[in-house]
Amino acid sequence: MSNINLIDSFQEFKEFKNIDRPTVISVLEEVFRSMIRKKYGTDENCDVIVNPDNGDLEIWRTRTVMEDGFSEDDDLEIELADAHKIDPELEVGDDFIEQIQLETFGRRAILAARQTLVSKVLELEKDEIFRKYKDRVGEIITGEVYQVWKKETLVLDDEGNELLLPKTEQIPADYFKKGDTVRAVVLKVDMMNTNPKIIISRTAPDFLQRLFELEVPEIFDGLITIKKIVREPGERAKVAVESYDDRIDPVGACVGMKGSRIHGIVRELKNENIDVINFTNNASLYIQRALSPAKITTIKLDDADKRAAVYLKPDQVSLAIGRGGHNIKLAGKLTGYEIDVYREADADDEDVDLEEFSDEIDGWIIDEFKRVGLDTAKSVLELSVEELVKRTDLEDSTVKEVLSILRAEFE
Repeated sequence: MSNINLIDSFQEFKEFKNIDRPTVISVLEEVFRSMIRKKYGTDENCDVIVNPDNGDLEIWRTRTVMEDGFSEDDDLEIELADAHKIDPELEVGDDFIEQIQLETFGRRAILAARQTLVSKVLELEKDEIFRKYKDRVGEIITGEVYQVWKKETLVLDDEGNELLLPKTEQIPADYFKKGDTVRAVVLKVDMMNTNPKIIISRTAPDFLQRLFELEVPEIFDGLITIKKIVREPGERAKVAVESYDDRIDPVGACVGMKGSRIHGIVRELKNENIDVINFTNNASLYIQRALSPAKITTIKLDDADKRAAVYLKPDQVSLAIGRGGHNIKLAGKLTGYEIDVYREADADDEDVDLEEFSDEIDGWIIDEFKRVGLDTAKSVLELSVEELVKRTDLEDSTVKEVLSILRAEFE
């Protein structure tokens, strides 16, 4: 009996390529059926048998015995005289079954078949990786840094699959070197020129949500729900949570005793400040909570335009705005309202509204100051040039000119 031993192929493709045995057998059968069709014109009367235990392959062909001189297709029929050379007991109408020796295909055809097999299994492997990670979008994975480039970092998972962590998906304080362990969330999976491209992220809100699920059992169990997460990666994040059990304090559960639960998340995110707040359908209360740690005096809502006018004491304005304007920006994203911050002037505090300087200062410059909660002359004068440039999108020279105009008002 002539056969081809495929044990090496099984080991190579099943163990190292992670392709299951039935799939490999199916591919093998299709490869050899293709060879049969090329040689005999059809494979309908052929059986390809693969032994999954030892990798042996057998090919059997069945033809119908015909009377001498009546055979019209040698690939499907055999004349009685030829059949009797193999088995004298056969009669017209019987099935003539013979084993096809692989040598009859020729060395070149067999080598081509192996190359086709390798190609098909590699395609299967890529498809398997694509399907596996397509189903894992939004999940946290842990990998090892293999190579660090300027615009992205190559990470390998525990099976050696390649994952890409772009610079844009890294926290600004992230620094990786080869061999480091990194945690990230699967952001998206694409097929690029038949190759799966798996993008992971440490800046996506999903990454923070998965970290909370790992650290807070009540979230994992569904007793606490994360309603929304907004982030400025590496700077600040706001997480709105809600409990379906009145006995559970969602904020307390997320923070943990003395911050025990949230500290691990903060460390993972390179000391990103995380505000956990109670979700509510009361828009006014929700905005007040979102602007934490600032304390609001008065709030006026325009639900039609989704705008909120927030009034605070002078010492609370900077808290509401936050460093770099992150706090008010995130509060707006969390609540869905455009938030305008206004200072409540003390009765004995002589101040001048910035609008009073519209004849000397361009309107768009005044709007930029008001956007970050600076709506009076003294609120602007209280801050340094560097701080004003940092908070607004204004040039250094523009800020200095405005300060000069405002100081003249009080001299």
